[in-house]
Order: sequence, then C-alpha cells, then structure tokens
Amino acid sequence: MAYRDVVVDGVKIAYREIGDRNAPAVLLLHGVPSSSRMYDALMRRLGDRFHLIAPDYPGFGNSDAPPPGQFSYTFDHYAQLMEHFTDTVGIKRYALFMQDYGAPVGMRLAMSRPDAVTAMIFQNGNVYTEGLGKMWETRKAYWENRSAHEAKLQAAHLSVELTRARHIGTDPDVSAYDPDLWQDEVAFLNRPGEAAIQMELIYDYRTNLAAYPAWQAWLRSHAPRTLVLWGKYDPAFIVEGAHAFKRDLPSAQIEILDAGHFAMDTRLEEVVDRSARFLTQP
Repeated sequence: MAYRDVVVDGVKIAYREIGDRNAPAVLLLHGVPSSSRMYDALMRRLGDRFHLIAPDYPGFGNSDAPPPGQFSYTFDHYAQLMEHFTDTVGIKRYALFMQDYGAPVGMRLAMSRPDAVTAMIFQNGNVYTEGLGKMWETRKAYWENRSAHEAKLQAAHLSVELTRARHIGTDPDVSAYDPDLWQDEVAFLNRPGEAAIQMELIYDYRTNLAAYPAWQAWLRSHAPRTLVLWGKYDPAFIVEGAHAFKRDLPSAQIEILDAGHFAMDTRLEEVVDRSARFLTQP
C-alpha cells in the first residue's frame, strides 16, 4: 500500500493506492465521517488482482480542509474534483466502489464521464427514496429551516452516541464492532473547523435527493454492470433502497449482508469475496 497526495485544483488530495497499474482499476469513494481509511483492509486483499485508488475528499482524512469560505463544500464540487483527480493520477477507465457519500459523488462522476465507468458497486450507497430511513425526517426539517435546526443537528452529528450508532445500527451483536472505529471518527469530527464543513455537506445533501430521478434514468439508459452490497442493520439507508435497484437494473446483483452501514466493519471477507467475483466477471 502506498500513501500519496497530489494537488488538484489547488487542494491537496491524499489517497491510498495498491496494485499493478496495468491491472483493472477500481476507484473507491468513501462515506461520512470516514475517509479512504475505511477501504484499507479491502484494498490489501484485492491488491494482487486490481489497481485500487481511494482518495480522501477535501475536509476528510488527510486531504486539505479549507474553511467553507475558501472552498465550496457541495457534492457537485466534490464530483468535479474527483474527476480532475482521476486525470491527475492517470486512470481513464475504472470500476466505481461507492459507500454512503460515495454514491452521490460517484453518480455525478459517472454521468459526467460514462465511458470511463466499467462497473459499479454500491455498498449502502443510496440513490432511491425507498432507501431513506426515519432519521431523514430530521434532515428534511434542517433543509427547510437551517437556522432553526443547525445547532441541535450539529451537536448530534459530532457526538460519540450518533457516531457509534452509525456503525452498529440495529445489529444485535454489538460485540463484533471495534470501538476505535467511532472513537477515531469522533476525534476527526471535533477537530478545529470541521463542524462547519460537515454542516455544509449535510445541508447540500438535499441536492442528492433531488437528483435521484436523473440518476435512476441514467442507470436505466446505460445499464452498467452493478453489484449492490447492503448491510441490513443500517437504519439510515434501509434495505428497500437495495432492492429498488432492480427496478432500473434488472440484471443487478443484490447481496444483503448481516452487517451495518459500514459492512466491512464486521463482514470484510464477504465484501472481499463478492467484490472480487463481480469485478472479475466479463
């Protein structure tokens, strides 16, 4: 594994890279509040067969985190930056592996450069209203009246309780989760200036829901080879969001795992096995 960084559009982007550059490429896009770190173990297990690259978005991991007044924290901007990132590191065709925030970033990237995408893997990366759990009612209230709800939502988002709950969800076996997963994320979330960045992204997330119909139409028209890996204990993105892919992609492979929002927390080997088999299919 190599840990590198490049400057893209004036911003340092940190990334992990493993595998032969002549092997089929996989671009791994992370979720919140994680970073490319969430893919480290997966990449190590697949690095003998594929060329894998996982960047940190600005404001995450080891990438630059300019304040919102100096950088536009929107999903449109992230997607544009990731497009320029692929140009900078020299990958022209790649499979997309998308988790959580990775799905809205990846869908925008795919629509901008459809010929670059060889296949798509969604790991609790939602693009259907059916997949939205009850917690999204709080987010919708925030979108309707930001000033009235921001302080409470921010306090929850930065808390140990919510960060832990994001991992374990409704999983009955909480002993399977390493507490360092959320303790490290809480430390990241509470670093100076991070709260403002996170709230900008949560507010902009409303644009993703508005884009769902366009993304679904793109999936229907382009019919990319697609694998959906879904942790069934995720209360944020519920299982109905996984099954909804069949409506637009009848040939999509749907795998429901005994896992939470971050399936690799507890089901790493299953994700490795299913991803490897899918990515090696013609």
